[in-house]
Amino acid sequence: MNLEALCKEAGLSFYDDELTSENGRKIYRIYVQKEGGVNLDDCARLSEILSPIFDVEPPVSGEYFLEVSSCGLERKLSKIEHFAKSINELVKITTSEKEKIEAKIIAVDDENITLENLETQEKTTINFSDIRKAKTFIQW
Repeated sequence: MNLEALCKEAGLSFYDDELTSENGRKIYRIYVQKEGGVNLDDCARLSEILSPIFDVEPPVSGEYFLEVSSCGLERKLSKIEHFAKSINELVKITTSEKEKIEAKIIAVDDENITLENLETQEKTTINFSDIRKAKTFIQW
């Protein structure tokens, strides 16, 4: 099953998916994006496209709940593509050595992310494999 193609059919761009458990319930969550923002009708339309397909080809074993959601303004960055789509956005990164970084993403290539320190404007490059956790954030 090609989630990217199915999302495109609904006028959306696939961002990520995850399997999680909340209150003892297994939830298969699909995150999507769209130029101008994702609304409830967009999520419902994709859910209507996916539900009959998932009835035949479940994405996970056992009983689960399907959720379709916008990835949000503050979103998890887990793939190099996520960083590439987030150039000029602010990010909080935890490295594999547990260093915490808050910076602006200014460039991305196949393996590295170039960041600009918010206070000093100093530029630094970090290898994608050295990132343990990353999330965009909004500065109010």
